[in-house]
Amino acid sequence: MAIKFDVAGIGNALVDVVAHVDDGFLAEQQLAKGTMALVDSNAADFLYAKLPPGVEVSGGSCANTMAAIASLGGKGAYIGKVRDDYFGQVFRHDMNSIGVEFSNEAATDGPPTGRCLVLVSPDAQRTMCTDLGAASTLGVADLKAGLIQTSRVTYMEGYLFDRPEAQRAFIRAAEYAHDSGYKVAISLSDPFCVDRHRDAFRHLVADHIDILFANEDEIMSLYEATVFDDAIQKLHTEGRVDIACLTRSAKGSVIIQSDEVHVIDAEPVQEVVDTTGAGDAYAAGFLYGYTQGLNLGLCGRIAAIAAAEVISHNGARPEQNLAALVAEKLGPLPIKPRD
Repeated sequence: MAIKFDVAGIGNALVDVVAHVDDGFLAEQQLAKGTMALVDSNAADFLYAKLPPGVEVSGGSCANTMAAIASLGGKGAYIGKVRDDYFGQVFRHDMNSIGVEFSNEAATDGPPTGRCLVLVSPDAQRTMCTDLGAASTLGVADLKAGLIQTSRVTYMEGYLFDRPEAQRAFIRAAEYAHDSGYKVAISLSDPFCVDRHRDAFRHLVADHIDILFANEDEIMSLYEATVFDDAIQKLHTEGRVDIACLTRSAKGSVIIQSDEVHVIDAEPVQEVVDTTGAGDAYAAGFLYGYTQGLNLGLCGRIAAIAAAEVISHNGARPEQNLAALVAEKLGPLPIKPRD
């Protein structure tokens, strides 16, 4: 099939509700400042009703990556599950308005659209209560085969991996992509998620993944290593991925393809304001460069620039136009999109 998209993303479709509260509100609701807790829909409804006016914007790790790809000038599509409710409409509008195609039908029954209540206290700390809702029920039937089969890369979010239905969907999506001759990427997302499903993740990475994104803690958790270099050795012997992109916060990142290793410095920032979404933006920068046929070193530079922009302000999505920022820092790119 002819290519329509650079990247198709599969992830938890969530709406972030960002509201400013004082420490007394957190104490009254018995919330530990700076933490993230999973809550059910009833608890989310109760807390939402008590919040002051806030800002509602679509979120979720993979959706943030797709937003950054769009800001870089890439063409993306998103697969996720929402309900036919207010927050489902917010998510759909936000994604389509930034140029990311989101065409999944909304569910007419079951849990509501997932949301993350982000409570920002006066010291800028973010306390999050997340109700995954409809997002967590995504399964094979929600995949859009034609969309995956016309995308250069299908990118999947590890946060979605908890339920068996989603695990089966990941494998089926990888089969759709590979049957069409295209690549599959995944972000491990969280070391605790890896801890819960280590064997399943190892099998998925070894058998179905071409491009792996992980931070230092996640890759060490995956291979039960105590030092980073040992995790890399196990990745070489067990992982069988084409490319591994391993981020190390202020130490930058390491991109590995066979015996080729690129050490990418972190892009300087005046002040690190909020690291939320740094990995999402990094994946976006790399995947944009990769799908445009750039060499791995340039892909890594674009990834570092995107991540630096996101950590320089509050929020997980870019505030500057990333295409303009990359052009300013790197000049014209030798773009030749992959077949």
